[in-house]
Amino acid sequence: MPGPQPHQALPPELLANQEWQRACRQRDFAKVFHLVKVKAGIYPSRVATLCGMTPSRVGEIMSGRRGLAHIDVIERVADGLRIPGAMLGLAHRPWEIPPPATTRVRNPGRSAQTSETFAAIERETDAEPHSDLDNLLTLADGRVTRSTLLALRSSVEDYWRRDDEYGGASLRPAVVGHLRYVTQMMCSVRAPLRRDLQSLAAELARLAGWAYFDARQYSTARTHFTQALRLSHGQDDYLFMANVLSCMSLQATYDGQSVHAVALACKAQDSARAAGGQPLVMSMLHMREAFAHATLRDAASCHQAIGRSRDAYEQARGQEGEAPSWIRYFDETKLIVDTGIALAKLGESQRAEPLIAEGLRRETGAKQRGRAFHAFWLATAQLQQGKLDAACHSAGLALDLSASLDSPRVAGHVHEFHQRLAPYAREAPVIAFEQRMREALG
Repeated sequence: MPGPQPHQALPPELLANQEWQRACRQRDFAKVFHLVKVKAGIYPSRVATLCGMTPSRVGEIMSGRRGLAHIDVIERVADGLRIPGAMLGLAHRPWEIPPPATTRVRNPGRSAQTSETFAAIERETDAEPHSDLDNLLTLADGRVTRSTLLALRSSVEDYWRRDDEYGGASLRPAVVGHLRYVTQMMCSVRAPLRRDLQSLAAELARLAGWAYFDARQYSTARTHFTQALRLSHGQDDYLFMANVLSCMSLQATYDGQSVHAVALACKAQDSARAAGGQPLVMSMLHMREAFAHATLRDAASCHQAIGRSRDAYEQARGQEGEAPSWIRYFDETKLIVDTGIALAKLGESQRAEPLIAEGLRRETGAKQRGRAFHAFWLATAQLQQGKLDAACHSAGLALDLSASLDSPRVAGHVHEFHQRLAPYAREAPVIAFEQRMREALG
């Protein structure tokens, strides 16, 4: 089936319709397709062409016999029908983000200026309303200074802190808005400020990718990670590129693409070596490779990667101050607990349990999401050994921690654990855990 073929924007009166907005918010695509037929005159056969589907599939969706759950397909519908991403709980779609402004060389003289003025008016008339507003706000902000950069960097640091404490899902609108704002400003400044803004935009794109990854919207996350790599291209910041590639490797592991995850982790290591092979960075990257090998159940490769991670960490001792700030979270506690998680993924639960438990004992309360993840993996290792009481107790800790988080990744892990308890549904610890889960999640 050919890919989606976008059409012009939907009628404004449809986008403002409360029934339409409710259908989009609930991702009720039977109602969405019905409304585009009735209100916009886009019939099912055309919907199929625009969204890269078969007409029979569109018919099944409209009749309620079939739904849409896969994020890639939902994004195709958004792009094909030109439904703004925010309406469907997605990031701003690429066609919503205005292209960078280009500087035109024109001859002096009134007629040339007049022609350019009319061209600018036409461009403004054709632009999306929110894009036009962003352009106006950017112009009104005046020139970019070093103080502007410092303030923006401070915002990024605050985003990362909040992500670590509460999860990244709720940060998405703010981060994507900041990213669009910075990319707009890049068009109006010269080097070296432009280069600094480009680096900042790359970091915001990585942060956006991470926030969407935490929301389990993997396709959108991959788009932002790719954007981060493109923005960093030509900056020669190989450690930053290694960091982005490591994020993509972890996402691929979650997304069931473990072979890709191994390749991305190894590419990240190559990039870090090009920057001198900073040992703490290399230790984290080897652990990402270990995760991917563990998912593939390749025990030999996993143990080798864990060994390389441990060796690199030993080499990093005493050099922590030379490491980039973003890697300093990877301390001895993180090395211990991640080793345990890799072993749990392999099924070596007896070796994994004490390592994860020790990591949890050492961790501070500020890292709520990390503690919730680690509690889940401790419960997993205990369940693998048949320790039902201990597993439900650890899962209860993960459940309690997840109550203060906005992280669909954490919530997904809790639900996955609950599904694994199905064979023990009549056991007292499981009944108590399910009651606790109902109370916590409503």
